[in-house]
Amino acid sequence: MQSDDETLAEGSYRALVAASYHDDDASKDLLRAALANGAPRERVLALRGASRHDLLSNDQWRALLVDEEVIVRREVARLLAYRTLLAETILDDLVAALGDDDPLVVERAAFALGEHAHVAALDALCETSAHHDDPRCRESAIAALGAIGDDRALATIITALEDKAPIRRRAIVALSNFEGPEVDAALARAGEDRDWQVRAAVSQLGRHENDD
Repeated sequence: MQSDDETLAEGSYRALVAASYHDDDASKDLLRAALANGAPRERVLALRGASRHDLLSNDQWRALLVDEEVIVRREVARLLAYRTLLAETILDDLVAALGDDDPLVVERAAFALGEHAHVAALDALCETSAHHDDPRCRESAIAALGAIGDDRALATIITALEDKAPIRRRAIVALSNFEGPEVDAALARAGEDRDWQVRAAVSQLGRHENDD
């Protein structure tokens, strides 16, 4: 049987989810209260609803991005990828989040920076893609560099063709946004990769044919 605490938690979760889809003042007040004082899971649910209703100021987004609860930081980084017209201060905070201790925060921050094509993140993304211990973070950073499409990241993306197979595949996709002899040569080498999915990714680009 469920304990009273578990039952109360489930009821709270349901109420917060419902509030996310209602536009009345009571629902918004519930979301604000849970975001300020709720348990971590409640705060995540409240954060989703507050984002949907556009209840958060820039300063609140920034504070939540460095929240002490890791699941809150993860959710903030995820949601910011889908917000429009982010303030430069928030984008800069996302760059700083690439140094977070939690790999999922880093992965999601990198994705958000790519979605917003934040050129000022270039150096930090290159550092993440080249040196982060977690391959998920390196892969996300490579994807972001491809989305930004700045030639200064080209050497980093080509170097990623020597990383783990999922990252090599991601680097092929990133290279689709670049042109030039260096890119053609990298794709030619990748066309002989030991991983069939990497070879398939090169083939799908339609920009390299093996010379017979």
